[in-house]
Amino acid sequence: MPQFNIHLTPEFEKNLRLYMKQKGITQKSEALRQALQEALELIKNKKQTTDFSNWLGLALKAPQNPSPRFTHEDQLWDEK
Repeated sequence: MPQFNIHLTPEFEKNLRLYMKQKGITQKSEALRQALQEALELIKNKKQTTDFSNWLGLALKAPQNPSPRFTHEDQLWDEK
């Protein structure tokens, strides 16, 4: 079986351990397999597109450019 390596954030690790405890799973790899399978089954049974509403505002959490090329959006359309 191919190997898959990921780096977990502390928050993801905490949630994964909680999931493992709730399901009685002792190995992270098995917990990830089971969680992914459950997610795929939910999507498959919904017969609709995935909801990405929890992504709204995510870009606002990223650090902003300290020296942007344009200081205002109107400058995008100004001819020089």
